[in-house]
Amino acid sequence: MMGYLDHDALDRAMAFARTQAKNTDFLNTYGDLAARGDDDALFSLGCAFSTGSHGIGCDMIEAHKWFNLAAARGHEDASNCRAEVAEEMSAREIAEAQRRARAWLKEARARH
Repeated sequence: MMGYLDHDALDRAMAFARTQAKNTDFLNTYGDLAARGDDDALFSLGCAFSTGSHGIGCDMIEAHKWFNLAAARGHEDASNCRAEVAEEMSAREIAEAQRRARAWLKEARARH
C-alpha cells in the first residue's frame, strides 16, 4: 500500500516549524540583549510573555519576571505592566516570578 501524503498537514507542519524557528530567534536575540542589561529587551520579553506575541505562549509568571527585571533597570513602563500582570496572579505565582527573577540575575552575574 502506498502512503498518502496529506498536503494540508505538511503545510501546517512546515508553518509550525517556521514559527518555532522565529520564536527561538526572538527568544535568543532578546535573551542575549537582556543578558547585556538592555532594559528594552527585558521589557519586550515581558510584553511577549504577557500577550503571547511572537508565537510565545502566554505565561504570566515569566511576564512578571521580565517586567520586574526591566523595572529594576529603570524601564519607564515596566513597573506599571508588572502591576497589571500581578493583578491576574496569585501570591504563590508572584513569589515564583520573583524567585525566577533572582535566579536569572544570579546567572547573569555569573556570566560576566
